[in-house]
Amino acid sequence: MPDQAFPIVGRFAPSPSGPLHFGSLLAAVASFLHAKSRGGQWLLRIEDIDQPRTQPGAADAIQRDLAAFGLHWDGPVWYQSERLERYQQVFDQLKEAELIYGCDCSRKQVAAMGGHYNGHCRERQLEPSHEKPLAYRLKSSGVQTDFYDTLQGPQQIPAPFCQEDYIIKRRDGLFAYQLVVVIDDIDQQISEVIRGADLLEMTTRQQRLFQLLDATAPAFGHIPLISAKAGFKLSKQNHAPAIHLQPPSTLLFQALNVLGQSCPNEFSGAPVDEILSWAIQNWLPSAVPKVSEIVLNPFN
Repeated sequence: MPDQAFPIVGRFAPSPSGPLHFGSLLAAVASFLHAKSRGGQWLLRIEDIDQPRTQPGAADAIQRDLAAFGLHWDGPVWYQSERLERYQQVFDQLKEAELIYGCDCSRKQVAAMGGHYNGHCRERQLEPSHEKPLAYRLKSSGVQTDFYDTLQGPQQIPAPFCQEDYIIKRRDGLFAYQLVVVIDDIDQQISEVIRGADLLEMTTRQQRLFQLLDATAPAFGHIPLISAKAGFKLSKQNHAPAIHLQPPSTLLFQALNVLGQSCPNEFSGAPVDEILSWAIQNWLPSAVPKVSEIVLNPFN
């Protein structure tokens, strides 16, 4: 059991832009096992901050799918769409500290900068207008280029990416993922984050924002992305097959083996509760493949 002074709290935070697919199942299983194997809590957060991309009914479908795989969360489900006042409070705090600034640069302009924003608007002191709304960027001072990944080991992030001033509030008025995910992790007292390798490069940015908000960052670990072919990860945008179309025990058994856990053949086809019970007792983080991508079609 964990030291009660420092409880283990993990989370799974899907976006309700479509049904769960095999790649998101891997992230759910890995984060669940990483917490539960050490007696920790596992929380569920629905990241519906990007309302234009939210599909009606997707959040409920995600919860049904998780339950079908025996992945039962602790406590109430959090919805980002219900926390806008909290996000605005932190945004105002950062603005008061002069850590953010308005930016009117277009994507075309950023592309002309070489694909990474060069701080063009830092000293312009722009004010928004009805005719020309602004995005808001966080000053990147103090962002490190390296961190230790609990699953992948030492990581080095390219400086042009992690040290650019990034958007925390979009031009359309929506708060950006980079801001709200840190606020949520602070408020839910998350101690560890296990997620897909597509988010690995964002880690040091987020660690710095935790520091700016006088909070301790969780430990971060990243699992490989699953791709049907090299460079094309399974995703909702790529119309990856939904996991509810396959037997849960079959996919759970396969997920464990993709995660390097070598689930014994005797559990093939066993009830999900039996498979999970074995997995909780035998979770081995060091066995997770130390690669960013695995080419695999899990539905063949």
